[in-house]
Amino acid sequence: MRLATLLTTTLAATAAAFAVQAAPLGPVAEVHVAIGPALQDKVDDYGQRELDFLAADLRKSVIQAISRQGGLTPSGGTLDLVIEDATPNRPTMRQMSNKPGLSYESFGIGGAKVSGVLTTPDGRSIPVSYRWYENDIRWSQGTSTWSDAQTSFDRFGRQLVNGSLVAER
Repeated sequence: MRLATLLTTTLAATAAAFAVQAAPLGPVAEVHVAIGPALQDKVDDYGQRELDFLAADLRKSVIQAISRQGGLTPSGGTLDLVIEDATPNRPTMRQMSNKPGLSYESFGIGGAKVSGVLTTPDGRSIPVSYRWYENDIRWSQGTSTWSDAQTSFDRFGRQLVNGSLVAER
């Protein structure tokens, strides 16, 4: 009986601590996505088309997550995101044209790193960041070029709107 009471009290205290630290994403009016300098340096390797695709995909993933929460609102804040790094699962078209021996059947683990700032309507700036890279190559065999980066973007969007990444400071 004492153990059950202790566990209940501990779980309640832990839940209360997380409720204070994490706050759901407030209303958002605009989502902007840019490519970071480290990733922009890889434009000759990946190709500009691929970087544009990544930026559009991150924006789409975040807007979809926000829409499930209630959508973009004109009175909301601004979310400025930067894709700091991204690693493809398969060679990009540019990589295959630059290296004739490379095949689309080649695969590896990928992922992405995103950072940014949420500027609230009252002017506060709240930093956000997320990184996820696959760690098991067995999951990469049946994937497309940017599958793990897309998974990273989807996870980022979900965690952003449920408050896992936005902590009141």
